[in-house]
Amino acid sequence: MTDQETFSQALRRLRGSRSVRDVAQLASCGKSYVSDLENGKRQPTADIALALDRALGADGELVALAERRPGTSVLKQIDALQRGLTDSLAAGPMTDAGLDEWEYTIARHGRATRYRPERQLLADLLADFQDLRLLLTHRHQAAAHKRLKIAAAQLAGLMALTLLKLGDDRARSWWRTGRTVAAAADDRATLSWIYAQEAYQLYYAGDLYGAIELAVRAQRLAGGLPCVGPALAAPLEGRAHARLGARDEAAEAIAAGETALGRLSADDRIGSAFGYSESQLRFHSGNAWTHLGDTRRAAVEHERALELYPMSDRMDIAFVRLDQAMCLAHEGDPVAAALQATQTIVDLPEEHRSTLIIYRARDVATKVPQAQEVRELRVLREVLALPAGGRDSNGEDRQGS
Repeated sequence: MTDQETFSQALRRLRGSRSVRDVAQLASCGKSYVSDLENGKRQPTADIALALDRALGADGELVALAERRPGTSVLKQIDALQRGLTDSLAAGPMTDAGLDEWEYTIARHGRATRYRPERQLLADLLADFQDLRLLLTHRHQAAAHKRLKIAAAQLAGLMALTLLKLGDDRARSWWRTGRTVAAAADDRATLSWIYAQEAYQLYYAGDLYGAIELAVRAQRLAGGLPCVGPALAAPLEGRAHARLGARDEAAEAIAAGETALGRLSADDRIGSAFGYSESQLRFHSGNAWTHLGDTRRAAVEHERALELYPMSDRMDIAFVRLDQAMCLAHEGDPVAAALQATQTIVDLPEEHRSTLIIYRARDVATKVPQAQEVRELRVLREVLALPAGGRDSNGEDRQGS
């Protein structure tokens, strides 16, 4: 393809000695349509361009030319060519190396959830999901197709998790997509993981009984498998019980989380959306004891969590520090609580101040009774743009994390 070559010229060149009728049959379109395209009398649709591209083995060339129009910039032409090549490659057989590359890419995104701002990560997830969706529209051997479906289920879970952190309710539909694809792949470990992550959606929305139900289902689905789902779900169940004031149930669930963590391999005990580490367990345990008002036990867990977390894990570190602030409020020190919460938000780069972080900080602000209103608390409310009285600008109470 030259810089000046048009779609019609390329079509004639690629057709070569083959008849128009033969090409039309291969592309499942009319002979007159192909003739009109060659003569420049008609412009190809995206579907016809793709069909002709595949029929003539053009490797995306015709797709790119179909998207190119007079006056189109060179950069847009490059994008069109890339899309055509991606589509052409997706139609071919899936190799082990290709599957390994997809699994590595998704694992990398899982690790990135621990340190990348959600809006940056979301753009990459979207681009990769578009390519993976294209792959799934073609036929593959059964084993390869199952691996692709598991990859799609995991990627759907990451989409949901990222949207959840951004406070976007579209996360709910992505959980459903992930569950559907994981079930179609007949992969209980992935399905358990998705239910565990989805339980957080309900937990953050204040549906504590729903969160417990999904967390229990995640543990049961694993069926004894030493996988991440139960390790992630059990502590979440404990946190939900704690917010309901059920101390014994919370302690039992936290203990189950300790056991599930102990069964994980070293490869799964990592800082990733697809893993679960001791630092996370200490944070979650500390959060449960914070909600129960047991500040002594909570402090032990908080200190251990902060020792274990890498500094790059900004979001969870901020949550732990906000829990420390909540404990100070429980202990009747509103000044120290407000100072701790304010400093936590100020120290957090703006791109990491997710909706969930702000909600939790607001929870600290609402914990201090108005009778104990102090200057430091007013500063915290100003930082959070939270009016006095503990309600947001819409007059709605906010749940913490």
